[in-house]
Amino acid sequence: MANKLGYAGLIPFVAGALFVWLLVGRVEEEPFIFVVRALTSYAALIVSFLGGIPWGLVMLRNAAGEAELPSHHRALWAGIAFSLAAWVALLMPPHAGLVVLGGLLIGCYLIDRKRYPELGAAGWLTLRFRLTVFASLSCFLAAAQI
Repeated sequence: MANKLGYAGLIPFVAGALFVWLLVGRVEEEPFIFVVRALTSYAALIVSFLGGIPWGLVMLRNAAGEAELPSHHRALWAGIAFSLAAWVALLMPPHAGLVVLGGLLIGCYLIDRKRYPELGAAGWLTLRFRLTVFASLSCFLAAAQI
């Protein structure tokens, strides 16, 4: 189920980038801005969601009685940092914010590539890689057209 939902989560990324490319200069400004804001907002939400995953993993380990490790602290700080950075990117002009969000998606994956094995979730990394490639590429392609 997680695979299906993960891939379904790419629909707003791919559709948003496609609509940006198809609509730029062809429709009035207001609908175009709506599409760009929708894509940018969705990307920021996903970055925040990804930042929250290590929180859940750390909380599960702590609830199971495991001692809190320095790696847990780093995972928690990274989650907060990504959420705050996504918020800042959302406030930026979309052409810049989408580039930042694409970079944050890649950054989340790179950090999670180290954190997930420490937190017992290494099996998710293949799916995370595939989703990250399409999501970040969608952000970069949309930003290139704005």
